[in-house]
Amino acid sequence: MPIHPIHDWDNAYANVPNIPGGESFPQRWTDAADAFRARMEEVGCSEVDIAYGKRERQRYDLFLPVQSPDGIVIFVHGGYWMRFDKSIFSHLADGPLARGHAVAMPAYTLCPEASIWEIVSEVVEAVRTIAGRIDGPIRLIGHSAGGHLVTRLVCSDGGLPPEIASRIVHVLSISGVHDLRPLLRLDLNKIFQLDLAQARAESPALKEPIDALRLTCWAGASERSEFLRQNALLANVWRGLGAAVELVEEPDRHHFDVIDSLTDPQSLMVRRLFDRD
Repeated sequence: MPIHPIHDWDNAYANVPNIPGGESFPQRWTDAADAFRARMEEVGCSEVDIAYGKRERQRYDLFLPVQSPDGIVIFVHGGYWMRFDKSIFSHLADGPLARGHAVAMPAYTLCPEASIWEIVSEVVEAVRTIAGRIDGPIRLIGHSAGGHLVTRLVCSDGGLPPEIASRIVHVLSISGVHDLRPLLRLDLNKIFQLDLAQARAESPALKEPIDALRLTCWAGASERSEFLRQNALLANVWRGLGAAVELVEEPDRHHFDVIDSLTDPQSLMVRRLFDRD
C-alpha cells in the first residue's frame, strides 16, 4: 500500500481540532486534579510547589502514600513544551500511589521563554532533586512533550548522574514526540524556535539509550498517524540498540484520554509500569 507524503504538517500534529470535544479536556483535567489535591491535603500526604531551581516554574509537587514509599514515580507533563502546568495533572498520581510509590510532578519553564534544550536541562535538575528526596527505584513517565523529555533524559548524553540513572527501572513515554525534525515544518516552530541542528541534538530517536534501559512506548490507537509513527519510531530504534522495549497502541484511546489509565492501579498501563521489577 502506498504511503503518501504529508502536505499539511500543522494538521498532522494538531490534536484539539481532531478529537471530539478536544477543547474540553484541560478543564476536565483541572477539575479532577483540584479534587485529588484537596483529598491528599486533607490526609496530609502532599507537598506542593517545592523549589528545585530559581526560576518561577522550577517547582514540583510531591504526593506520598500512607506508608513509607517503595520508590518514586516522576510524571512530566506535556503541552507542546509551551502550555499547561503540573497542577492540572495531579490526579494521575492515583494509580502509582496505590502501588505504594511516591509521585512527583515537576513543572518547567515554557517555550518561548525557554528553549527545548533549556527545558531538558531543567527536567534533569528536577529529577536530580527529587531523587535526592526519595530513595528507591525511579520510574519516569511523560506524556506528549513530556514523553520527549523523559526519553531525552535517558539518552547516553542525557545529563543524569550515573548514580541516579542506575536507579531508573522503567521509562513510560505516552504519545511522545521522539524525533523533533518534523516540527521544523510546523507554524508552531515560531514558538519552539528550533533549527535543524537543535532538532537533531534533542531528538531521542537519533541517540543511544543508557545501558540496561527498560522502555515502554505507549499511544492510543486512535491517535493522529504522526503520533503513532513517533511512538513506534523510538521503540524500533532503541530495540535495535539493546534496550528492553515494549510498544503498545491502546484500543479506543486518543491523545488526550490515553493518560486516564494512570488513575487506576489495576489498569494495564499501571500494571505494566510496575511489573518485572
